[in-house]
Amino acid sequence: MKLYHGSTVDVQRIELTKSKPNKDFGRAFYLSDDEQQALEMAQFRAEFDETSPVVNVYEFDETLFQQFRYKRFEEYSTEWAHFVYDHRTEPNGLTLHDYDIVYGPIANDRIGAQIARFKQGYITFDEFLQRIKYIKGITFQYAFCTQEAIDKLIKL
Repeated sequence: MKLYHGSTVDVQRIELTKSKPNKDFGRAFYLSDDEQQALEMAQFRAEFDETSPVVNVYEFDETLFQQFRYKRFEEYSTEWAHFVYDHRTEPNGLTLHDYDIVYGPIANDRIGAQIARFKQGYITFDEFLQRIKYIKGITFQYAFCTQEAIDKLIKL
């Protein structure tokens, strides 16, 4: 399968230590199987950084999923929302699971505001879940969370 990573750089060597903490599924290398989604992410980052978008393309052998600790969220759910909330609010930026790869929906870009509203008691967790759904409709991401899994990505 082809996977895409939207960026502003041509990623030749994926280094997990360069990944940002407190993302949806923890510190990981995030990809999409939707090239358009990756391009939009690259364009967003490029606009913010005043540079050019780059879509990195990788090949991943789907049969390898069975070799890894793999977590899959098929839809928005309370379990998914707790997983995302816990990683987004972890004070030390730690990844709170031992999965090699996590697949699931992308949270809304305004998740920070929703986390604050929930923490302050303005909304319930069910409302939090509804508000963190991606505005453009459900879209999915792959988080490669360990170097072992990352090493199976082949740059095209």
